[in-house]
Parts: sequence; structure tokens; C-alpha cells
Amino acid sequence: MYRTFVILRHTFREAVVEPIYSLLIALGAAILVIFGMLPFFTFGEDTTMFKSVGLDVVLLLVLIATLFATSKSIFDEIEDRTMLTLMSKPVRKWEVLLGKYLGIILSALLAVAVLGAVLCLATWWRIPSDYQLRTTTLDEREIRQLMDLRYMHLAGLIPSLLLIWLQISVLAAIGVALSTRVSLVVNLPVVIILYIAGNLTRFLFPLSGPPLSDKPVVVKWLAYALSVVLPYLEAFDLRTLTVYRPIAFSSSALSADINAVALSTIWLYLGVAALYALCYAIFALSAGMLLFQNRELGGGEG
Repeated sequence: MYRTFVILRHTFREAVVEPIYSLLIALGAAILVIFGMLPFFTFGEDTTMFKSVGLDVVLLLVLIATLFATSKSIFDEIEDRTMLTLMSKPVRKWEVLLGKYLGIILSALLAVAVLGAVLCLATWWRIPSDYQLRTTTLDEREIRQLMDLRYMHLAGLIPSLLLIWLQISVLAAIGVALSTRVSLVVNLPVVIILYIAGNLTRFLFPLSGPPLSDKPVVVKWLAYALSVVLPYLEAFDLRTLTVYRPIAFSSSALSADINAVALSTIWLYLGVAALYALCYAIFALSAGMLLFQNRELGGGEG
């Protein structure tokens, strides 16, 4: 396990010091700050719209940085024979694969945390103007309303950011698995295509109902196979609850608003999504391990 940790630490540092990593984080922070100062003209839903756009910015930029890291994680080291030197040490291939993957998703977690902090601060700052509340008021009811709104919006942002990281972790597992065989030029577009396909798998469900209920058995089995092999990325999209609906912190608040959702419900769903992400990452890395076992480490397929 110590060897895996050493590889993890090296991969994490290697991913963080990449120029594109810092560039994308700086670009994302600048975009979030600028958007935080702009009105969205949504008739009272400016904060909601800003959070939705901000989460998309975080997902897009961190995903790009992560895919660049995964695409080069193993293939480049095989091509320049660094992997051959590494494997001459008492280290197993699964330790290399796992260490690379964990280092990359930790760098993605750091990026999500940095951009998420900027998003939370911008949301906290713009709430008074969006809801036309005074920050210098002495009215306790207005102060309480302002703080309740701020806490409610932040309570939805934090699980949304964690779901973004879980989604990126699933795609990173695919990228690391592919990097055992193909270069950045092939790896990057393949993962992007799988990302698009993973967002379309939601249309394959339910398999027993329309539009597949009247289809031949072969079509149903094909849809089932695709739904299992492709990542079901809708599992990491909970914005209908975390962004577009109010969040209740107590049972009394939940009963007072029929549109509210309990905070415990959101975190329970997050736990289920984390379990799915773990299972799919194990599946993808296992496939990558099969590809890695027979891979020539001297810079070619032999």
C-alpha cells in the first residue's frame, strides 16, 4: 500500500504542476467572479441561474484538466520507457494503475474545491442584491431571512460540487484504463464521446416501458448492455433538488413548503451516487488492468 501511496503522491504533484491545470482553474475562477457580478434578468431567480451556470463551468473546466492528466498518465511513461524503469522495482501493475488513478482524482478534487469555494463566495455575495435585501439593516427578521437564504443556497451547492467530482472520477477511471493502450490524441475524444453517450443513457430507461416495451428482444438486450457498460451520468445530476428547489433543514420547514426537499434526502442520494461511482470505477479500472497486463513496456506493442 505504501508503494501505491508514493505513486499517488507523485501523480498528484505531476497533475497539479501542469500549466493547463493552473490555467483552467484561473480561467474558471475569473469566469465565476465575472458572472457573480452580472445580472441574469430572470425575475427573482438570478441566484438559481448563477448557481446552475457556475456548476457547469466547474464541471467543464475540471473535466478538461482531468482528461488531459488521465490521457497522459500511463501511455507517455510507457513510450518514454519510464514505466519500464518503474516496473523493474518491486511494484505491481495494479499498484501503478491504482496510484495513478487516485492521484488524478485527488487533483480533480482540489480543483473542484478551489472553484467551488469561489462559486460559494460569489453566491454568498450576490444573494442580498438578488433578493433585494439590505446587508446593513438592523431589522432582525431581515437579517435572519438573509442568512437563511445564504445557508440554503450553500447547502445545495456543496452536494452538487461533490456529485461533479464523482462524475469526473468515473470518467477519469475510463481515461486511465484507455491510457494503458492509446495516446492523448485517441483517449481524449473517446472519453468525450463516452461522456456524451453517458448523458444519453437516461433515455434507455425504463427498459420495460416505453419506448422499448414494443421493441424486439434483441433491441431490449442491446439497450440493457449499453446501459450497463456506459456510465449512467444522470446519477450525478441532482440539480432539480439542489439548485431549483428550496432546501429544508427541519421537518417544520419541510411541511411549511410543499416544494421544499429535505437536506437528509440530498445527502442520502449522494451516498448512493458515491456507491455507484465506486462500482463503475472498479469496473473500468479492472478493464484497464486487463489491457495493462499484456502491454509491452518498452515503448511499443511489440
